[in-house]
Order: sequence, then structure tokens, then C-alpha cells
Amino acid sequence: MHKVKNKDVFKASWTYHSAPESTGHVQIKKKYDLYIDGKFTKPVAGTYFDTINPSDHKKIASVAEATEKDIDKAVKAARSAFKSWSALTGRERGKYIFRIARLIQERAREFAVIESLDGGKPIRESRDIDIPLAANHFFYYAGWADKLSYAFPNRIAKPLGVVGQIIPWNFPLLMAAWKIAPALATGNTIVLKPAETTPLTALKLAEIIHESGLPKGVVNLVTGAGETGAAIVNHPDIDKIAFTGSTRVGKYILNATAGTPKKLTLELGGKGANIIFEDAAIDQAVEGIINAIFFNQGHVCCAGSRLFVQESVADLVIRKLKDRMKTLIVGDPLDKNTDIGAINSKKQLQTIENYINIGINEGGEIYQPDCTLPSKGNWCPPTLFLNVSQSHRIVQEEIFGPVLAVQTFRTIDEVIEKANNTPYGLSAGVWTDKGSKIFHLTQKLNAGVIWANTFNKFDATSPFGGYKESGFGREGGLHGLKPYVTFE
Repeated sequence: MHKVKNKDVFKASWTYHSAPESTGHVQIKKKYDLYIDGKFTKPVAGTYFDTINPSDHKKIASVAEATEKDIDKAVKAARSAFKSWSALTGRERGKYIFRIARLIQERAREFAVIESLDGGKPIRESRDIDIPLAANHFFYYAGWADKLSYAFPNRIAKPLGVVGQIIPWNFPLLMAAWKIAPALATGNTIVLKPAETTPLTALKLAEIIHESGLPKGVVNLVTGAGETGAAIVNHPDIDKIAFTGSTRVGKYILNATAGTPKKLTLELGGKGANIIFEDAAIDQAVEGIINAIFFNQGHVCCAGSRLFVQESVADLVIRKLKDRMKTLIVGDPLDKNTDIGAINSKKQLQTIENYINIGINEGGEIYQPDCTLPSKGNWCPPTLFLNVSQSHRIVQEEIFGPVLAVQTFRTIDEVIEKANNTPYGLSAGVWTDKGSKIFHLTQKLNAGVIWANTFNKFDATSPFGGYKESGFGREGGLHGLKPYVTFE
């Protein structure tokens, strides 16, 4: 595998806010403040942190660090706005949400470049997947805003109040859309915190929310690290917490909200099983394996990080998989040819490298295609482990990187037992030409999302969520409205 150099790089320059929009430049400010009560506000403590481009370790911008006092201001603004926002007709709320969706579409190119700069993901994914899906979620829930009586027939649904939302760094804009859109549609007001390593598209979203004319205080955006998130979780005047992130932090939030009246939904980690039967379309399945684990550098909670291949086709699948891995291009996220971009942070790269060493020490057979990685930035080649067992840590623990562990199986019952032998229960994939086999496995696998002859396909109309240590509650679809309402 060889990195494509100086070829077909995404034609987009980026500059600071002083550049006019008509130039086509992507606008990135030198410094970002908090968005509270309809305006950008300096943090009380006056402290800022840097957001770093993971592909070259260069500073992109300074971002405000919110403290408890800032969170209190944001919650008060949201509480003040709640009465009037919830009193609006669903039709009126829907107009605002629809306007936000249209503005995302209009600024899609800008969002895509910022997402790849700040997070490291390939521009092709940001442009073709993240940004369109984010707009689709706002469009979808704009349509539900005046139809809640149909969503919950024979029941009177009322908004919860002020919602605290905390989102991760792997899909920053998309996760913001997943959380904000249904909360707005149901009449809630919001205090949202993006991940500290990827705040820029959420802050750009705050700008277009302001441009949309959404009443002040309805959506408030605060930035910072774990302490900022803890201040949201522990604030006494927040009615619900919606969190997407690691299982470790999810457990902290669960304990922190226990014994309080706060509602809670958690979308946490995963260790998805991708199951290939001997009657599958092998070439199609190999492409599915690649997408399942190497999409977004493996920074995907529902990634197919455990591969189960039926023994009779295991040698063929592994040979084709290795050949396909040799063609993957690791490099510049703004290069349209890039398949695997930069690992989100130095810390996450260290975590992935530690797990690779653990896999080697556990006796796994490692395969990494020969490739030249850039000299600067956070990079990890696509990695495959063979000869692993259920007891290996790289099989049981979430790595959150481009690392795939492969096992074989003989019978349906055997693979069901192996697939379910995990503390997680978020996703799975089944590859076979037998519909009856698909339906049988979907009844037996303990996973909230199961794909058949595909993987990592998402739609605003479909619910998403897990079981066990993958969390509880659903986002997306009609199911995504329910966590934001209470019933009379």
C-alpha cells in the first residue's frame, strides 16, 4: 500500500473568520466562546483550550472552557426559554428545525472540511455520510414536531424540560443532530457539550442555529473536558441527561443520577460481531468487513470489530481480506482518495497501540499491510489478528480503532454463543443468501442493531441503541422521540 501524494486533494482552503463567505473559504475563528442564551459569551473563568488537527498536530483554534458557573448560566437560560418554546405549536417548532436542516445543507461543504480537520476522518466520509445524515435528522424530526399525537396515540405527551446532552468525538455533528433534533421537536430546551477534541462543527452548528432565528436560550452550547460534562450531569435543574460515549463514563453518569429525578439515556460502547456464512457472496462480504471495521478509522461504537467466518470459507475470506487491506490508503483526511484518516488524538492512538501489543502478547497472529504512514500526526495502519480466542482481551474489550479480531466457527449455534459472549450488545452483521438464516439469527443475537448483508448503514427513520453495557434507550426514528417526553 502506498500513500497518494499531492493528488486530488480536496479543493478547499481554510482560513479564519475574517475571510468573506463569497471566497469559498472555510471560516474558522481563532477563538470560540460559549453559546448561551442566544449569544456567544466569554467563559466566566476566562480560560481556553486548543483544538488540534490530528493529522499534523497543528493548532486549529482556541475554545472556551466552561466551568460550573457557565453551566449554571446555560441551564438558567434554557429554563427561562422552556415555557415559551414548549408552548409553541408543533408546526412552529418544526419550521425552526427545518430551517436548521436547510442551513446545514447550504453549508455542507464547510461542515465537511471542518469535521475532517478537527476529527481526522476522510473528507469522503464527512462529505457523503456525516453531514447529509445530520441534515436528514433535522428534516425528519421537523416533520414529527406537529404529529406527536400520532407518534403516541391515546396518550398526551409533554416535554421533560431542560435536557443536558453530551456527545462524543467520533461523529461530532451527527451526534449533535441525533440529540438536538428530537429534543426540539418535543418541546424541550437544551444544554449541549461536544467532546473537547472535536468541538468545531458543534460550534459552527451554534452559529447556524443563531442564524435560523431559534429563540434565545432554547439551545445552549458549552465546551470543555470531563469536568464540564460532570457539571451538566450534576446540575440540579436539569431534567434529563442524554449521553453518548464510553461505557466507563456512562457508568459514572448512571451512578451520579441514581436517586435523582433525572431521566437518562446512554448510548455506550460495543464489540460488534460480523458473521460470514459459507453461502454468503464472498466478495460483497469482504467489502462489508472493510466498511465494518475501517470506516472512520474504527472510531465507531457499532464497528464490526469481531469477525466470525465459517470454517469452510475461512481461508478464502482471509486471503481476499488481506488483499483488500493492501489497497487501503492511509493519509491526509482532506485527500479524496484516503480510506483511513488520522486517529482522533494522541491519547486514543496510544490506547490502540497498547491493545495491539496486548494482542501480540496474548499470542494473536498480527497482519498489517506494508504502508508508508505520514511523518506527522496520529496514524495507525489497518490491523488484523488471527488465531485469537474468546478469552483474549482484544476480543472482549472495545479498542475503538482499526483493529479486527478474527475467529472461525462451524455451526449456527456455535457462532451465536460466541457472538453473544461479550459484555456489550450494540450491533451485529449477518452475511448469507438464506433469508431464514437471517431471521433465525436476528432472534438469537443480543444486539440492538443487526444488519443483513451490509454493515454500518444508518437512516434517520431507524432506531439505534443497545443492550447490556452498550447502554439503554434509542435514538433515531419514532423511538427517538420517546426519551424526551413524559405522559400525563
